[in-house]
Amino acid sequence: MEDMFAVAATIFDKNYALHQKRLKLKGLQPKTIEAYSRAIRRVGDYFDHRTDDLTEADLMDYFTDLRETHSWSSVKLDLYGLKFYHEHVLKKPWVAPGLIKPPRSQRLPDIVTVEETERIFLATQVLSYRVFFSTPL
Repeated sequence: MEDMFAVAATIFDKNYALHQKRLKLKGLQPKTIEAYSRAIRRVGDYFDHRTDDLTEADLMDYFTDLRETHSWSSVKLDLYGLKFYHEHVLKKPWVAPGLIKPPRSQRLPDIVTVEETERIFLATQVLSYRVFFSTPL
């Protein structure tokens, strides 16, 4: 039984090293490389280093558990890292398209209208913040 774990760990280590090389050769930014690498280590730990033949059900369980303890941004990075791993290291098609859909966040526009600015000022209750808003830059 221990041999199976050792074999799985050896294969995982080889694939992880290949993953690192592929990430660098694709010209990804260092922070992206770190995030995708962290994702593969986390998935490897979760599945006892047996990451070669994960099914959609396996991934659903993994991402459900991950969502309980991590932010949506971490979940998305794990998803993207795992997709990259499947496509560029395992040379397999991604088994779970459309598995995760994070909630859409509403962002403030870069330029606000006069009416929106007025609403922001009126909604601000702390005097020092109001002073900040009305101070010319």
